[in-house]
Amino acid sequence: MTGHIRKAGLGTALALASFTAQPALAASGGVSFWLPGIFGSLAAVPVTPGWAYSTIYLHLNEKAGGGQNFVTSGGIPGSVTAGLNAHADALVMGITYTSPMPVLGGQAGFTVLTAPGNIGAGIDATLTGPRGNTISGSATDNRTTLTDVFYQGTLKWNQGVHNELVYITGNIPSGTYDSSRLANLSFGFPAIDVGAGYTYLDPKSGHEFSIVGGLTYSFMNGALQYQNGMDFHVDWAASQFVSKNVHIGIAGYFFQQITDDSGPGAKLGGFRGQAVGIGPQIGFMIPMSDGYQGYLNVRGYKDLETENRPNSWSTWVTFSVSPAAPAPAATKPIVRKY
Repeated sequence: MTGHIRKAGLGTALALASFTAQPALAASGGVSFWLPGIFGSLAAVPVTPGWAYSTIYLHLNEKAGGGQNFVTSGGIPGSVTAGLNAHADALVMGITYTSPMPVLGGQAGFTVLTAPGNIGAGIDATLTGPRGNTISGSATDNRTTLTDVFYQGTLKWNQGVHNELVYITGNIPSGTYDSSRLANLSFGFPAIDVGAGYTYLDPKSGHEFSIVGGLTYSFMNGALQYQNGMDFHVDWAASQFVSKNVHIGIAGYFFQQITDDSGPGAKLGGFRGQAVGIGPQIGFMIPMSDGYQGYLNVRGYKDLETENRPNSWSTWVTFSVSPAAPAPAATKPIVRKY
């Protein structure tokens, strides 16, 4: 355990803060640009400079009963629907560059990623169209497609056991969003997420705690004429290193929308969402040759409480390869001359 330990999910997982397998198509449907649990253990710890690569398998399952209403795409734009269920499987692939040159006294990194995946979505019924006409009947959709392209810039600082982080994340629409489909992995709108975080890591005791908070601003979804309100979110994680290369612990999140949804398509009013979730995690540091190291992390989350969002659970399996910390220089024996 050193100051060069990779955070869970590497820089790629950070950029994933913008990725969500959208069960209800894009901005509405009770989902947000921020994906719960995107930041994990060791989030703010500086890393060894150079190129790093990550692959993340993500499974997401969301469900809302027929008594819950949402605005979704698929069919008539801006339709109010009852009930919602969705599942998504995505393979996130990303690349991160961490500069060896200090920036504002900290370490700068930049990540780009995207993800192919499969998403299935269904609704119990369509209640009202934008002109008040009533339509009934369930609908389902399944699609293999591509997410947007996501980017993230980070700055990190270290002072012994204390580590700090600031970040900015956004997306570049991939063009795969289809407002006539219930199933989309692309958002159909750009968004910006900014935030800061802290990690406590004591190599002697093996104690680790991380917390990252952020604010998200989403632009208008032109196809739905729907704009998500701003939201505040917190990811946290605590773990204990049980050996040099293995740590176990728990992780969780809190999400609160702080401004109303808006636009002609916001048929349900402000529709402010909230979510609280928690789950277990385990991570493995994997020594590799040629100056690189691997990291495998498995974690899962389950919503404890939601408001104006489907109840969800998710599983993350992350494997990353990054430059290893340089070996300590050999200590030369002291030679005394008499």
